[in-house]
Amino acid sequence: MEAESEPYVRLATLRTLHRVVADLNAARSLAGTLQAVVEGAVHGLGFDAAAVSLVRPDGDLVIAAVWEIEETAFGGPSVLLGQVGSRESWDRMLQVADHWGTLRFLPHDRGWAIGTDIPAWTGDGPLPVYDNDWHPADVLLAPMYSAGGDLLGILSVDRPRSGKRPGAWTREALEMFSLQASIAIGNARLRAEMQRALARLEKEQQALRASEESFRQAFEYAPSGMAITELHGDGTGQLTRVNDALCRLLGRPRATLRQQRFVDLVHPEDLELLLRTSAEGGRAELRLSRRDGGYQWVCLRNSVVADATEGPSFLLTHVEDIEDRKRHELQLAHRASHDALTGLPNGAELRARLARRLCSRPSLPAPGLPGQALPPGAAPPPHHAVQDGPSAADGPVTLAHGYAPPDSALERDREAFAAGEVLRHDGAAAHHVHAVVPVDPPAGELWHGHRRPGPDKGLAVLYCDLDGFKLVNDRYGHNAGDAVLIEIARRLQQVVREGDTVARMSGDEFVVLADGIGREEAKELAGRLRSAILPPMRIDNRAVRVGVSLGIGWAGCGMSIDEVLHSADERMYDEKRTRGGAARGTRGERSHRRAG
Repeated sequence: MEAESEPYVRLATLRTLHRVVADLNAARSLAGTLQAVVEGAVHGLGFDAAAVSLVRPDGDLVIAAVWEIEETAFGGPSVLLGQVGSRESWDRMLQVADHWGTLRFLPHDRGWAIGTDIPAWTGDGPLPVYDNDWHPADVLLAPMYSAGGDLLGILSVDRPRSGKRPGAWTREALEMFSLQASIAIGNARLRAEMQRALARLEKEQQALRASEESFRQAFEYAPSGMAITELHGDGTGQLTRVNDALCRLLGRPRATLRQQRFVDLVHPEDLELLLRTSAEGGRAELRLSRRDGGYQWVCLRNSVVADATEGPSFLLTHVEDIEDRKRHELQLAHRASHDALTGLPNGAELRARLARRLCSRPSLPAPGLPGQALPPGAAPPPHHAVQDGPSAADGPVTLAHGYAPPDSALERDREAFAAGEVLRHDGAAAHHVHAVVPVDPPAGELWHGHRRPGPDKGLAVLYCDLDGFKLVNDRYGHNAGDAVLIEIARRLQQVVREGDTVARMSGDEFVVLADGIGREEAKELAGRLRSAILPPMRIDNRAVRVGVSLGIGWAGCGMSIDEVLHSADERMYDEKRTRGGAARGTRGERSHRRAG
């Protein structure tokens, strides 16, 4: 090509170069682009052989494309294709070679720089006669770089058809061609990466669609209720999606549920539990309202679904029907806390209700009521010496244990009492309204020349013991006795106030708790209880009649439950003894009473 320097020859070469560059850009794949590079170098630049060594991810170079004329003479392209040379050997060869602009020329007398691990052309060619003749061992390389300066690969050309070492025109054309080839290879790699990325994206989208479909089917066709709740924005807490099982469970159409929130459906007593569970993303057993106005026991299990970048997105709630289990649990709890015969609360439940009402700190005297401190050296009276409440003969009012605290402690406790609080033993205030024994005579009367202030209502404990019940058992049998107890329980429940507790302790003993009641009201209640029990009852076509002994005690904070019940029991026994003991004469006979 250098033998003729006429302009028309160079113009023809430029046209050829333009065509091969166009072929480079027309290739749709990396392999096609590499093949276009070697074919363009052979057909457009006047060489009989060309190869492209492409940089691999590990840095070494692999021969990715080969093209040569008269392949059989040199072993064919398949001999070199796929062979790998180390990056270190390639770099050494590029450094030793002569710099022809961006090209690198390694003459045959420096062939030692090639090393043994760089693939070389096979076969022999004519030896040079003149200094500028091409030697079969000469090497001409055109390194190709990316826009960022990274080595993409190396274009190797061999055996120029002119038989001469390339002149300035061929070198410049090869430089231009290698630059376009590097651009084309870079673009082909980008296209290949983009295609791989698109393929991965499509695969991920298919997997996502499959996952969404699986979730949709699992959500829609789940045998238990499912709901999705918004966590952000104006629709926070809104049910954005519900399944058919939840609609059936609550008896509400889907459109109605999607306009509501769980806080609109939950039982008022369970609202705090729901809010706490939603915030923690946990589990709760609570009641949700049904369309018919009733409530359904459910177990809510919340899972916070979060986005990798935006954080929590929505709340997935699993709603399980636990109505049957809850009903069974409530039945078991009721059986454990209620008498099987009468259905009344039993002794354990009575004690539990008393425990919820009382605290361990003694009840306080009313503001302005003088407490009485202990004399020097005097020991406080024993804890069992609890008074049932002050009366006109009681003398100065003291605390439940019979003595007053020092003035500073008394003043602090009075302030807490006035605020409706009680001080714990560590001195901290906790919300609690003291159960205080009401004064006697009623508040407001003069006492020792002073207006006697103080509470006039308290927690009354009425102990009822049936008289003559043992005779009913002995004469008519236990079935008749059971019928009597059932009837007595019914009558007691009819005459007490709403909110009062009627409990069966054991055998023929009943206890009534009446909170917020004064002494006169307690006496009136005792009279109603007596009047309800005394009328005869019809049992097995027989008229059966029993009597009753009643004792009224008062519960105050600082008293133990045993003290409260013992106080009422003592007063009941006092009445029985005063009236002569219709059914029993001594306290020892109590152990012989029939247990219910």
